[in-house]
Amino acid sequence: MKATEQTIQQLDRALRKTAEKFPSTEEASQMTDLHIRVTQETGELMVFDDDDRELMRCVIEQWIENRDDTFYDDVAAALSDAIQREKDLLEGLSILKPYSFVLENDESEHIQELYVVDDDLAIVPLSVDSLEGDLDDFLDNLLKE
Repeated sequence: MKATEQTIQQLDRALRKTAEKFPSTEEASQMTDLHIRVTQETGELMVFDDDDRELMRCVIEQWIENRDDTFYDDVAAALSDAIQREKDLLEGLSILKPYSFVLENDESEHIQELYVVDDDLAIVPLSVDSLEGDLDDFLDNLLKE
């Protein structure tokens, strides 16, 4: 599922609304990760802190009753793209570093770590699938030697 223009706008807005809860003008005093919970049936996207306090909620219409087997992979890709677009804002949150953006399903089960911010270093976790070809090539070259 390719994110529609409306979905892209909604994701960007959701991340900006979340960032408003942690203005960069304040001293970092809270220690938390940002848990992005997605409900496949209703299309809801919610953001929670470590104490399970809801920070933001919206409905992504494109995701309502989406039954694709690749739903969470597609959501992770769309969210990762949105985080990259808003990264200057998201890396300056008044949260003690390191902090992560974590994708979860509607049962609060960890799906994927989307982005990690640690001091002056931002880390974008790679999926094993994206490395598969590179690792195979590396191993082949290593075994040849």
